[in-house]
Amino acid sequence: MKELTEVLRDWEAVIGLEIHTELTTLDTKMFCGCKLSHDDEPNTNVCPVCLGLPGALPVPNKRAIEYIVKAGLSTNCEIQKHSMFYRKHYFYPDMAKNFQTTQGPVAFAMHGRLDLEVTGRGAAERPECAFGAAEAESLASASAGAVGLSTEMARNLPEHMAHGGTGKDVAQNGSDPESAKTSALAGLSGYDTHGLAVPERHDDGSYTVPIRILRIHMEEDAAKMVHVGGEEGRIGGAAESLIDYNRCGTPLIELVTEPDLRTPEEARLFMEKLRRIFVTLGISDCSMEKGSMRCDGNVSLRRRGETRLGTKTELKNLNSFKALHDGLAYEICRQAEVLEEGGIIYQETRHWEPSRKRTVVMRTKETADDYRFFPDPDLAPFDLTDEFIEHCRSEIPELPDAKRDRYERDFGIKRADAEQIAGDPATAAFFEKAAAGLSGKEAQTVANLVVNELPAYLKSVAATLEDSGLTPEQVTTLAKLLASDAISSNQGHEVFVAMAETGEDPEKIVDERGMRQVSDTGALQPIVDEVLAACADQAQQYRDGNQKVLGFLVGQCMKASRGKGNPKLFNELLRQALS
Repeated sequence: MKELTEVLRDWEAVIGLEIHTELTTLDTKMFCGCKLSHDDEPNTNVCPVCLGLPGALPVPNKRAIEYIVKAGLSTNCEIQKHSMFYRKHYFYPDMAKNFQTTQGPVAFAMHGRLDLEVTGRGAAERPECAFGAAEAESLASASAGAVGLSTEMARNLPEHMAHGGTGKDVAQNGSDPESAKTSALAGLSGYDTHGLAVPERHDDGSYTVPIRILRIHMEEDAAKMVHVGGEEGRIGGAAESLIDYNRCGTPLIELVTEPDLRTPEEARLFMEKLRRIFVTLGISDCSMEKGSMRCDGNVSLRRRGETRLGTKTELKNLNSFKALHDGLAYEICRQAEVLEEGGIIYQETRHWEPSRKRTVVMRTKETADDYRFFPDPDLAPFDLTDEFIEHCRSEIPELPDAKRDRYERDFGIKRADAEQIAGDPATAAFFEKAAAGLSGKEAQTVANLVVNELPAYLKSVAATLEDSGLTPEQVTTLAKLLASDAISSNQGHEVFVAMAETGEDPEKIVDERGMRQVSDTGALQPIVDEVLAACADQAQQYRDGNQKVLGFLVGQCMKASRGKGNPKLFNELLRQALS
């Protein structure tokens, strides 16, 4: 197959995401009082409601509704005051009542937006032709060509919503525009497609792209299926399948984007950004490894300049940022190869196999008609008050983007470091204490330690920040030692590990180990003179234009000073002497 960058020069990928997030920080399930659990014995936290026994009636979890409203407000969504739950039907081997309670055409949160900053090598995935007027036409045609709910569901829309809301298939593209004309909701995405914000590439190659969010709706999670003996935990080839109903009924929010994503890197960055927001809100642990946050990626291809959408495929249950990127990249290249050879893309659900780096067919995708949606007769419609919405808004903490901008402004640290720190509440709180009162080089050195040394150490000892015993005061002291060139960066790493393991003060560790560097020009100049006299040939090579030999001379100075001289100062003194 061709490389991704080559494919995207000729083909446009139209990508939409469905991101499922369990509200793991709640105490109880969505419609019953059963305990939310992840590590308890199988099938110990169940009741007639989550087991779907006849006559059992659901009762909504108010705190879960607060969480989804917070999620909507934090992603610039419009909070819908009136909405209701529906029943979604198909064969559920992992849901005893054989339907899922979810929201219908109107979700609690709709029509939001997040802006992505795409930098570095990832920015190169989007070709130059995907900017400007051509991209504006692409966005408009993708939105206008997408189809919402079925005609059957359209009949259930309230009169005032008949021309304003659509279903989740809008963001998943790939429907036939001709057949769409017969649908009551054809082409409606809830947005005016005129004047869409279009990404612009900056001088450094980076760009900012707005990604619209169609909806965030509430539903219940299914039970957990364990396939014994199957390859990579899948049902294919399994000797038996076991079901744990502890997870059944877990409150789950699903965010659906509009088809605004154009590269696998943009999809990865969107999910990373959403995870940072949800973790900051405290509504979920967003553990992709444990399955509390997972993603379905939908992608179709069309030739650049075309307005008709291609047929989409769905990659199901991608459980890491790398899997999301690599799975979409493979599927884009696979579809391009099939189309260029005159083949047909079928609408289907596919599975990403990371070990084999390929996608395989799981099933033919159902349509909205197959689900037989209808309002749940056991749950009354919701009418959220202004007071309830404002209460939720008042509980939203400072969000990662605002925190990143404040760190960059107040501490003067690099934007990339500020973004990484701001994305985790515990790390951000630790950084703010360690960098309090600092700015410039000292604050940036604190950021370097928090971004690089801290996660590397925590990973090596399999510990959390709270359990590590490290204190912000230790990091502050170490940062000042590094910023003042009292120790080298290599020594800084040694001191960091030592202070983490012993709890001792960095100053004490440096002095006991004789690490403190000599930064006195008067003490180092004689060493420089001695090295230059002994290395006359290398000195002449430098004067003749060989810049690389300077590293050798610095090394000789460090050797002569028994490692105690400041290498940066040696570098400066050598340059002065050789100029």
